[in-house]
Amino acid sequence: MKLMFASDIHGSALFCEKLLEAYRREGAERLCLIGDILYHGPRNDLPEGHAPKKVIALLNAVKEELFCVRGNCDTEVDQMVLEFPVLSDNAMIFVDGRTFFLSHGHHENPDALPPLKRGDVLINGHTHVLKAFEKDGVHCLNVGSVSLPKENNPRSYMVYEDGTFVIKTLDGEEILSYSLLK
Repeated sequence: MKLMFASDIHGSALFCEKLLEAYRREGAERLCLIGDILYHGPRNDLPEGHAPKKVIALLNAVKEELFCVRGNCDTEVDQMVLEFPVLSDNAMIFVDGRTFFLSHGHHENPDALPPLKRGDVLINGHTHVLKAFEKDGVHCLNVGSVSLPKENNPRSYMVYEDGTFVIKTLDGEEILSYSLLK
């Protein structure tokens, strides 16, 4: 099974379009959005291509392929215009015998690990800084940000297939590879 993960679109239609192009190019079975879909938040500048209504239309068109969790900038009013669930604070999916725990990262994160067993995976965004490491036996992956990367990171997304996560630029250039099969 091939899955794609992305976080922190923050209402940028420009980068949402690029993300969906990458999703089609990757041929993943699902696109998992890890929060902060429409609103840019009070601490961030408007991202390039900010057009939340266009983001709504782009994502509603692929609603059957999306799996989402709520970010700290996502609210009930967002759910009123999005035709797929976005208000779950976290989610668990089971892939290849492992639990993948999805959380935006403002509550559960590597510094506040949820109750996971050794070998499980925490996937989050929120910081806009991509990372992959192991902590207390849990694999911690941060997908970075689609529209507002920080700390000189590129705009990014992540794919999972056959025990390996690969974080890539929106153009598909590999940035980091992380294997669960160590």
